[in-house]
Amino acid sequence: MSAKVRDHDWASTPLGGLSQWPPALRFAVETMLSSRFPSCLIWGPEHTMLYNEAYQPLMGSKPEALGRPLSEVWSESWPALKPMVDKAYAGEATFIEDFELETTRFGKLEQAYFTFCYSPLRDESGQVRGMLNTVVETTSKFLALRQTQKLAASLEEQVAERTADRNRLWQLSEDVLLVARYDGAITAVNPAWTATLGWSEEETIGHAMAGFAHADDKQEVAKAMTQLAIEPQRRQIVARYRHRDGGERWIAWTAVPSDGFIQAVGRDTTEEHLREQALHNAEERLRQSQKMEAVGQLTGGIAHDFNNMLQGIVLPLQIIRQRMAQGRYDEVGRYIDSGLAAAKRAAGLTQRLLAFSRRQPLDSRPVDLGASLSGLESMLKTTCGENIALQLELPQGLWPALTDANQFESAVVNLAINARDAMPTGGALHISAANVQADAAMSASIPGLEPGDYVCITVRDTGTGMPGDVVARAFDPFFTTKPLGQGTGLGLSMIYGFMRQSGGIAVLDSTVGQGTAVALYFMRSRHQEAEAAPTEALTSLSGARRPDSILVVEDDDTVRALAVELLRDMGFQVMEAATGSAAMALLSGAVHFDLLVSDVGLPGPNGRQVADYAREQFPSIKIILMTGYAEQAAMTPQFLGAHMELLVKPFDAQALVAKVHAAMGQGSA
Repeated sequence: MSAKVRDHDWASTPLGGLSQWPPALRFAVETMLSSRFPSCLIWGPEHTMLYNEAYQPLMGSKPEALGRPLSEVWSESWPALKPMVDKAYAGEATFIEDFELETTRFGKLEQAYFTFCYSPLRDESGQVRGMLNTVVETTSKFLALRQTQKLAASLEEQVAERTADRNRLWQLSEDVLLVARYDGAITAVNPAWTATLGWSEEETIGHAMAGFAHADDKQEVAKAMTQLAIEPQRRQIVARYRHRDGGERWIAWTAVPSDGFIQAVGRDTTEEHLREQALHNAEERLRQSQKMEAVGQLTGGIAHDFNNMLQGIVLPLQIIRQRMAQGRYDEVGRYIDSGLAAAKRAAGLTQRLLAFSRRQPLDSRPVDLGASLSGLESMLKTTCGENIALQLELPQGLWPALTDANQFESAVVNLAINARDAMPTGGALHISAANVQADAAMSASIPGLEPGDYVCITVRDTGTGMPGDVVARAFDPFFTTKPLGQGTGLGLSMIYGFMRQSGGIAVLDSTVGQGTAVALYFMRSRHQEAEAAPTEALTSLSGARRPDSILVVEDDDTVRALAVELLRDMGFQVMEAATGSAAMALLSGAVHFDLLVSDVGLPGPNGRQVADYAREQFPSIKIILMTGYAEQAAMTPQFLGAHMELLVKPFDAQALVAKVHAAMGQGSA
C-alpha cells in the first residue's frame, strides 16, 4: 500500500499532489500505513479515502477506493455511517461494537458486523481536517455467538426436558453427575458434587472442570476434555480433585459427549486408593524384610564356609610353628599343603561370590566355544563317570563369542557336576552349541534377552528334574537341595552372575522326572576369529639376571613386597610404587621399563589409567593388571586394552611367574 500511495495520481483528487500535502496529513498517512490494524484515513471535506493493507480485505471485491470519497465507496452504508462521520469532523470520537451494516462487498447485499472507532484528525492549528477509522469485522464471531447462544439455549431446554423424568436419580445419586460444555465449563452438577467435594453449585457452575483438579492433575483433566471435544467417544479418567476444606479426593470419571455437551459420572475412589497405598506400603515393607532375611542367610552362609576354610589355614600354621620349635622340619611340608589347599578353596568361594554379584574381573576375548568344549570332553567324561553317556553336538561355523574362556569352562564343568548328581543311577548328558539370532518376539518370550546375535550353549540331562519352587530359587546364592556338606549352593548363582556380567543370560528349564536344561546365551563377538587360549606351563620361580626392567604398582605393602621379591628372584630389575601418582612420576623419569605390573584399585589414578600412561611413554611396554575386585572390569568386558593381561587375586607365586614369563619370555631380553 505504501507503493500504491506513492504511485497514485493524487493531483486528480481533492488532496492534490503529494508535495502539496500538509504535514499533519503526511504524518497521519505514514502512521496508518505502518500499522497492522485495519485502518482507513478520511481527509478533507470531500471525505477522500486512504487505507492500509489490513483494511483492504474488508472491502471485498469493491473497485479500487484509493482517493475516492467515502460516501461513494460505501454508498450502500452511507446513511448509517454519515452521522458518525459528521460527529468525528465535529471533533468527537465514536466507538461502537458489533455495529450492523448492509453492504455489497461481494456483488450482493449482505449484513455484516463491525467494531470500529472514528477518531478526529487535526492539523497544525488544531482544526479538524479529517478522521481515522480503525475497524475490525466481527461478522463471523457475532453470528457464531448468536448461533451458540441459540444452540445453547435450545440444548439446555432439551436437556431440561429429557432430565425431568430423571430428576429423582439426579438428586439422590451417590455418584457425582456432571454436565459440561466442550470448552470444559461446567453447566450442571448434582448434589453429590457438593457432598463429595464441598463446593456449592453456585461456586461450580460456569467454571472449568480442570480448575477443580489437583495441581498435578490439571493438565491431564484439561487434555481429556479437549479429546472429548475432538473425538466423541467414551473416555475414563481417574484424577485427584481439591476439596473445599483443602483436602483431596480421588474421582474415577466416565465421560461421553452427548447432545452437544459432555455428560460425566464420577465415583469417589479415595478409600480404594488409600487401601491400595497401604497395601503397597505393606508389600514394600515385606520386600525389605525379605531382602534383609536374604542378606542374613547370605552372610550366614558365607561365614559358615569361610570359618571352615580359615580353620583349615589357622590350624596348619599353628602346627607348623610347633613342629619348627620341635625341630621336626620334615613334617612341615604337608601342613603347608593343607593350608594352601584351604586358601585356594577360600579364593574359589570369593570368585563365586564376585561372579554372582557380577563384580568378578573378566578377561573377555573372542572365544571359540566349540573348540573349548572339545578340549573339555575328556574331563567331562571323567567327571560324569561311566554310567552317564556324554554327547557333544558342535556344528561347524559357530560364531566366536565374547567371554572369559576360563570362566566359561568352569561354568560348563559346574553344570556337568550338577547333571551328574541329578542322575545317580545313570543317564545322558547332552551339550549342544548353536548360533542364535534373537528377534523382538524371541526377546519377549525370554525375559532379559535383548535382540541381537548370540552363541547358545545348552547343557541338558535326563535326571530327576526340579519342581517349580526349586527352579524359582535355583540361581539364589547358598540355595542347594544337596545334603549338608555336599554343596555350597554357589554353582548356579556363579553361572548366573557370570552370564549377566558377560552381557548374556542363563535360562533354566526343568521338569520333575524328565531332566533339566540350562541354556547359556553368549554375545557374539564383533571379531570374526576367536583368539587362541593362552597356555600356562609350570615355570621356575627363580632365574639368571636379566636386563629387563619392571615397575610394580601395588598399594598393599605386603603384596607389593612379595611380588617385588619374586620378580627379583627371577632376575629382573624391579622398581616399585604404592600409588598411581608415584607410578606416573617414575614412568616420566629417565628409567626405561619393559613391563608394568599394577593393581587396578589404586589411590589417585587407577591401574588402567597408569597403564594407558605407561603405553604413551613406552609404546612397546607389556602390561599385567592385578585385581581381586575391579568395578570398571565388572562393568565392561572391554576393560582391558590391547596386549594387556589380567591376573586375578588371590594368585600364587607360580601364577605370577607364569604371567610374567608369558609376557616377557623365558630367556633374557
